[in-house]
Amino acid sequence: MSTLSFESLCLRDDDCLSSTEHQGTEDEFNTDLESDEKEETNNKTSISEVYLEACRLVGVVPVSYFVRNLDSTTVTLNHHGLGPLGCKTLAIALVADMNINTLELADNHIQAEGAKYLVEMLKANFTLQHMDLSNNHLKSEGAEYIAKVLLDNISIKSMKLSGNGFSDDDAKYFADALLTNSRIKELDLSHNEFCGKGGEHLGQLLANNEGLEMLDLSWNNLRMKGAVAFCAGLKVNIMLKHLDLSWNGFGNEGALAMGEALKFNNTLVHLNLNNNRLTNEGVGMLCRGLEFNDTLRVLLLAYNSLTVEGALTLVNVVKNTPRTALEEINICNVLVNETFVHLLEVTCQEHPGLDVQYGGVGGFIAKKPPKRVDPMKVIQDYLDQRKLRLWDFFRNIDKDGTMRVPVADFRKAVQQSSIPLDRYQIEELIQRLDRDRTGMVDYRGLADTRKQMMRDHRRQLRKVESRQKKEKQKSDRILKTFQSAVDAVTPRSSMVMSPGGPRDDSSGPQPFSATPLSSWHHIVMSNSSRYSVSNLSNEHVHLPMLGGTTPYRPTSSPAMRSYSQPNLLEDSPRSAPGKSVSAQGLRSDPEFSHSKLSPTANHLTRSRPALDAKQSLVKAKTKKVKKKKTTKRVDKDVKNKTVK
Repeated sequence: MSTLSFESLCLRDDDCLSSTEHQGTEDEFNTDLESDEKEETNNKTSISEVYLEACRLVGVVPVSYFVRNLDSTTVTLNHHGLGPLGCKTLAIALVADMNINTLELADNHIQAEGAKYLVEMLKANFTLQHMDLSNNHLKSEGAEYIAKVLLDNISIKSMKLSGNGFSDDDAKYFADALLTNSRIKELDLSHNEFCGKGGEHLGQLLANNEGLEMLDLSWNNLRMKGAVAFCAGLKVNIMLKHLDLSWNGFGNEGALAMGEALKFNNTLVHLNLNNNRLTNEGVGMLCRGLEFNDTLRVLLLAYNSLTVEGALTLVNVVKNTPRTALEEINICNVLVNETFVHLLEVTCQEHPGLDVQYGGVGGFIAKKPPKRVDPMKVIQDYLDQRKLRLWDFFRNIDKDGTMRVPVADFRKAVQQSSIPLDRYQIEELIQRLDRDRTGMVDYRGLADTRKQMMRDHRRQLRKVESRQKKEKQKSDRILKTFQSAVDAVTPRSSMVMSPGGPRDDSSGPQPFSATPLSSWHHIVMSNSSRYSVSNLSNEHVHLPMLGGTTPYRPTSSPAMRSYSQPNLLEDSPRSAPGKSVSAQGLRSDPEFSHSKLSPTANHLTRSRPALDAKQSLVKAKTKKVKKKKTTKRVDKDVKNKTVK
């Protein structure tokens, strides 16, 4: 079978065009309208001829639908089984096309080879704006080719790449390609295999891209780590309006990170979080961000593990946030109660545009059973108040003094006494004292049983406290990781002030390193331990490290004066030009590196002379006292001599 090269077909296309131009020169009396019509018809016939010739040489069956619809701006060839070779013939025909702007090739199994032909075609075709390449088994190699399209092409505005088996590493191709591409507005990456590391790359995509408005990432695996990293990029994004994250398993951890992102994001309008394993607790975390957001209009939370409590939380946020923009909340699988309906009516009076879709009325809030007091503690408190002992209480029941009482007599005696025990507590006490179900209560082990129950109670309290502590630590760890991820995707500057100070974005956005989530905190801490401030001079001022080690010398530009610590001095002493001065006011020359600080050289040590002065005064006083004592002794000696 003879093969057809890309270059030869381009030349063949030029030949066709040149022949039509030659024919046009023969008729000198044609009008402009007639010439335009002839050019259009000749262009259509030339493209169809090129396509049919390419199909003949490559050896594939032509698609008649494509030939019949060359005059349409949209060509839909979904489910036609083109394969790589069929895609090749199509790409050859579209090289010179100036009419088609939408090309749909979903489910054609074109693979990476077909994507390569499309890349070559798009180097010459600048008319196509919308492409659908979903379910074509592109895999990693195809992702690399598509990234080249997104990087070089200037006409593509939307791209659908759903269901192509892209993995975590493939997400980096898209992040790098969209780093500088602000022309593409819609991107569909749903039904792929992006996980934790893919979430990091996609977070980088959101942080650096300034053109994307719609992103579909549904049916992926962006769980805890991927969700936190992705939300970090969403926090600093300034363009995205429509985001679909359904079927990703975000969980409550992802909801916490999304809530933090919504506190700062002021562009997102539509957010889809359907089927993300959110509970009432996760919705509460999400609502913390909705309290500060004034742009989100549509929030989809259907098919999560929500109950009436979560629904009430959502409506309460809208009711208590006057500036909220929420217009639609979808919780269509949640059964609500009358309290929710009444609250929704009151909220709709303040927000008339609000529409909440719920499953129906019939839900309820599960009431926790009342917590009963330990019966052993009740009995002990009763005896302590009356200064009684256990055998004093059982004296009227146990006539024989065997310390064994029938269960019926014990139950009757406790009910007739003034001990504040209900029926359930009495039965619990009987089960404790008669574990073998012998029908006899042996109250000899009452004190030991009470101690055991108290130990169990304390153990249960410790478990609850431990669980609450672990949940709090987990939330703090997620927030810490989220902030570290934000710092990682935020464009870094060459000049960083001390914590809380302003930042100067002089170096522009820098690529996200996509390091593992566990190492972000270490990187941020290591970078934040060095501070630098700007100065107009060309000097470098260094602080010596503690312990006599060599000073840290940052590799900054000569026009910057760098400090390894924040400058705490209001006015530092002047130094000779060309020599570096430390923050304490001393030179950092080798001969002065080990010199001691003088009290007059540093404003921070002005308190030392005062301390020294006090000490000198104290010493002077002590000397005077000693002189007085010596003079007294001399006077005594003189008197003794005179007496003698």
